[in-house]
Amino acid sequence: MNYISETDIRNIVQKALAQAVPPASPAPASAVPATAENPCGTGKKRTIAVGSDHGGYELKTIVIAYLQELGHTVIDCGTTGKEAVDYPDFALAVAEKIRSHEACRGIVIDAAGIGSCMAANKVPGVRAAMCVDYATASNSREHNNANVLSLGAGLLGVNQVKLIIKTFLETDFGGGRHARRVDKITDIEKKYMKEG
Repeated sequence: MNYISETDIRNIVQKALAQAVPPASPAPASAVPATAENPCGTGKKRTIAVGSDHGGYELKTIVIAYLQELGHTVIDCGTTGKEAVDYPDFALAVAEKIRSHEACRGIVIDAAGIGSCMAANKVPGVRAAMCVDYATASNSREHNNANVLSLGAGLLGVNQVKLIIKTFLETDFGGGRHARRVDKITDIEKKYMKEG
């Protein structure tokens, strides 16, 4: 018997909807682009901080071009080449842009996506999620209000990365019962910040 995963079903439904539903109307002329004063802008154009270590450098260049193609403003937090560097430095740089409200969302990239996610999550106010497909990207935003996306360059193809990014940026936080749960995450963070 062939098994179809939930992710496969979601992808099939997503494709069917894309073909059946006409594209959304363009943003109204009053949409405000992201600026230094308002990194989240309006009309879904945002300022996004992106950083990677050497293992994610090539993918980072593709991601930045894709984000610019979508009309977003990008803050490149490094690295600038393939020489070996330490992923926590670049995850921290992105996370600090989120904490300071210089960027509305962040993307961190290393070879596996795990270490950068862990490092970014040490910064208060950051909710980083390592996403590997449409379902995890959607869930991270709708249920967890994630503000940093972590990607593993060695695990994902370019088309999959673009789907994940698009989903992450276009999915709104669901609020409601999810807000209560995210508030509890923030409470844990605050509790341990007092000890530090």
